Amino acid sequence: MAKSNQVRIIGGEWRSRRIAFPDHEGLRPSADRVRETLFNWLGQDLGGRRCLDLFAGSGALGFEALSRGAAGVVMVEKSRGVCAALRRNAELLGAKNLRLHCADALEFATAAAADAAARFDVVFLDPPFASTLLAQALPLLVPLLRPGARVYVESAAAFAPSGGWRVLRHGRAGQVHYTLVTYGD
Repeated sequence: MAKSNQVRIIGGEWRSRRIAFPDHEGLRPSADRVRETLFNWLGQDLGGRRCLDLFAGSGALGFEALSRGAAGVVMVEKSRGVCAALRRNAELLGAKNLRLHCADALEFATAAAADAAARFDVVFLDPPFASTLLAQALPLLVPLLRPGARVYVESAAAFAPSGGWRVLRHGRAGQVHYTLVTYGD
């Protein structure tokens, strides 16, 4: 993998460590500046929080959360090749409290809704921009959220949720819109 296929963890235990990811259609890691803003919004220490990285891709958001003390992270990635890279990065970092599912994100979310133990404080929702997955995934998250949970969304266009979702923060970096939302608060 070329150096351009690496992303740096920006805070916490693994600060400055790099993770590598393969070329894959639709995979674009969240930029350092965007991740820094997101974790300023969420708080630098995620101790005790359970996180779901539903379209894990490079794993930058999930590994960043673990680096900052998240109690657990579940990463879901459909591509077997990308999933293998996530597994290698987890081993290199010595990532504990990580569950990796090589599965379709929508199928995972649907199945997890039946499991009362599968509830999350933070969800990272960053599907490929050239898809309709964001609109499909958002309603599936509602039963997976703990009270007061935050959902982070990255999208190509400004994100205006409806149906009980409320925008807490919003930003833009180049072509990327990033939004922090909550449900029912």
